[in-house]
Formats: sequence, structure tokens, C-alpha cells
Amino acid sequence: MIPEKGKQLFSLLYRGRRIARRYLVTNGFDGALAMLGLMTGFYVSGTKELGVAIDACLGAAIALLISGFSSAYLSETAERKHELRELEQALLVDLEESNYGEASHYLPFLIASVNGLSPLFFSFLIISPLFLFYHGIEWPCSPFLVAIFIALFCIFLLGVYLGKISRQFWLWAGLRTVLIAMILVVIILLFDI
Repeated sequence: MIPEKGKQLFSLLYRGRRIARRYLVTNGFDGALAMLGLMTGFYVSGTKELGVAIDACLGAAIALLISGFSSAYLSETAERKHELRELEQALLVDLEESNYGEASHYLPFLIASVNGLSPLFFSFLIISPLFLFYHGIEWPCSPFLVAIFIALFCIFLLGVYLGKISRQFWLWAGLRTVLIAMILVVIILLFDI
């Protein structure tokens, strides 16, 4: 059995899921678009050095992890402290040791973890064809093209998820995000001229 205090704390943290969900989609989308941009750039430039491409993508993925985690942690910590202070002033009581105060300490870490790990997850998924090709697994076409298709599929799935949240038609929501990704690809192709 979970003690009553633990249940209350879990309930408060559970309410933060909407914030975490926004960060999951927002930074996941950023990670997928960043990898799509890199893959498209490597493909159109005719890059043959998979090791260099993998290292560049891993560097970008780690940068997105650190940036996502630290920015969300700092901003959410500031917001939680601000809300806690406002509530304390309104109630004229110290809430630091309360369930609400404890949740204010844990929630920024949980949200920051989602914000940092979501682009890392999508990045690893998208660069996996390069890694597999580098280690001897052949593809019927360029591993960069396979990675581009995986990136587009991930972006489509994020759109479908947004459609589910907003109760929009899933296909339209997915296609809308793919359209954004295709604009990125077209811009990169235009710069390659």
C-alpha cells in the first residue's frame, strides 16, 4: 500500500503530465526536424563518410538533450517557485514541506527529463540506419534516404498524436506536420543549387 502522503504527491505530479506532453511533442518535433535537416544535407551533398555523419548527428542529439533538459529545468523550476510563493502569500503559510511544495521540487526534473530525452530518442531512431549500415547491414538504397523516411514517419506520428490530443482527424494532423517537414527539405534543396 502506498502511504496517503505518497498518493497525494503522485496525484500532484500526475497533473503535470500535460506540461510534459507538450514538451515531449515540442522537443521531439525539434529533434526529428533537426535530424531530418542533417540527413537531407548529408544526402544532397553526396557525403560518403558515414562515421563523420554519425558523429555530427550524435553531437547534435546530445546538444538537444542538454539544451532540452537544462532549459526546461531552469524555466520550470522558476515557474514552480513563483507559483509556490504566490500560493504561500495568498494562504499566509509556508508550503515548502507540503505535498504541493514537494511536487514543486520534483516536477521540474520530470518535465526536464521528458524535454531532454524526447529529441534524443527521435534522433537515435532516425540515425539508426546510418549506424546499422556503418556496421555492415546493407540497405536497398542510401542509408540517408532511409533515415529521411524514418524522420518523416516520426514527424507524421507526432502529428497524429497531436491530432488525437486535439480531437482532430488523425490523417490531417499527421499530414500537416509532414508538410512542415517537407518545407524544410525543399529549403535545404534550394540552398544546394
